[in-house]
Amino acid sequence: MLSSDIILYGWKSLKGYRSRTILMLLAMSISVASVLLLTALGEGARRYVTGEFASLGTNMVIVLPGKSETVGMGLSTMMGVTPRDLTLDDAQALTRHPAVTRIAPLNIGAVEVSWQNRKREVTIMGSTQEILELRHWKLLAGQFLPKTDWDRATPVCVIGKKIRDEIFGAHSAIGQWIRLGDNRYRVLGILASEGRSLDIDVEDVVIIPVASAQSLLNTPSLFRILIETRSREAMQTVVDFAIGTIKQRHHGEEDVTVVTQDAVIQTFDKILSALTYAVGGIAAISLAVSGILIMNVMLVAVSQRTAEIGLLKALGASSQKILILILTEALQLSLLGVVVGFILGLGGCWGIRLALPALQAYPPIWAMLASFIVAISTGLLFSLLPAKQASKLDPVNSLQGH
Repeated sequence: MLSSDIILYGWKSLKGYRSRTILMLLAMSISVASVLLLTALGEGARRYVTGEFASLGTNMVIVLPGKSETVGMGLSTMMGVTPRDLTLDDAQALTRHPAVTRIAPLNIGAVEVSWQNRKREVTIMGSTQEILELRHWKLLAGQFLPKTDWDRATPVCVIGKKIRDEIFGAHSAIGQWIRLGDNRYRVLGILASEGRSLDIDVEDVVIIPVASAQSLLNTPSLFRILIETRSREAMQTVVDFAIGTIKQRHHGEEDVTVVTQDAVIQTFDKILSALTYAVGGIAAISLAVSGILIMNVMLVAVSQRTAEIGLLKALGASSQKILILILTEALQLSLLGVVVGFILGLGGCWGIRLALPALQAYPPIWAMLASFIVAISTGLLFSLLPAKQASKLDPVNSLQGH
């Protein structure tokens, strides 16, 4: 028999037993689709989280109050406080390093904003003019905070688009005076940036000078210090400088945590990559289950086709040819299952992207290749036993239906 004859025979056999073929096709295609969908969800989550951290800025170093390490349970740990707070003077001291291009001290709190008879609760962010460039934000209208001394509490603010729409409506917001808590602030500009940053909705925030925020929130401490370095290679030297400088200022006590943007991204990337591999492996188990189904159905099929196999042997087909015929049929079935599975899986990923645009659910290349290889290997491996059984049938007994 020619190779083309073997392929044509296998295809006609699949068409001749439609219900059996559809059953095995469904098992294989659903298994392949589940691998693509689950790995796409994991990969989409990884891209989303790392993208959120990447949006913090370029070459970012973050100084946080408190030391993140396992040092036992002291009184300060139990009470949730740190030995010393971060201050504006601490942030100012970090500007002395030559590799530091921008520094933005940061305070965050919640107050009530009001204008005329409209009021609502908002998140306020106290910082300096540097945060606009450091965070790569854009202005929709007006101007940003003026460049002044950090300890000067100027009554000006920049608001997000959502606050502009809800508080001012059709009125112009630029130049208006709003009330934050008990203080009045003049609106200088409106942010055009969208999305979330440091778990804060950028459209729903009011930015004021850091000294104004400390006065409004009645706190001398800072929430964070954001530092931008000249290059990625200089980040570690800035980290060491920040730790050493603040340790010296805090009387030799290392009571801050300094992390880099890359370290945070790499940590989450490793965690979510491992999760993607794990869910992909779990989904791949369904391929083994579908392989077992193929083996059982093929064993039944061999018993139903004994007369057909006996006729082929009587016409001169060798045991090896019978083995090749059954395996070719299994290979065609597996290939068809992979194609249908890819269509279902990629279609499902497209639906997820439509429903959740922020989650870019694209299956990774390795998952597509792995599902293809595993599906084909499973189909052939689990068809090997039925194929061997068919190749060993006696032609006379087979023609008699034994």
